[in-house]
Amino acid sequence: QVQLVESGGGLVQPGGSLRLSCAASGTIFSINAMDWYRQAPGKERELVAGITSGGNINYADSVKGRFTISRDNAHNTVYLQMNSLKPEDTAVYYCHVEVRNLIRVYHYWGQGTQVTVSS
Repeated sequence: QVQLVESGGGLVQPGGSLRLSCAASGTIFSINAMDWYRQAPGKERELVAGITSGGNINYADSVKGRFTISRDNAHNTVYLQMNSLKPEDTAVYYCHVEVRNLIRVYHYWGQGTQVTVSS
């Protein structure tokens, strides 16, 4: 009932920037948190950045100082501004949203968007 649409991935050179976006639509009473995860081949999926409805933000140590997560509550959208990109940032990035409808909590995942950092 909730759909997540991701965009913004692509190929960039080291040191470049990208901005990912994820828009949630559907039946949403409230959003508890919106997060960005990534997964590189042969590695586990890891949390990159997250933001709660109360504004609490956390980042993976590997992206602190380079990535910024933000949200547009009016449009149920979360963004990930990625600066000073490194080859190690290459991965599929997934949006995750925790939604609360009435008494139930649901987790939704975006389709993933490829980010490749290479010369």
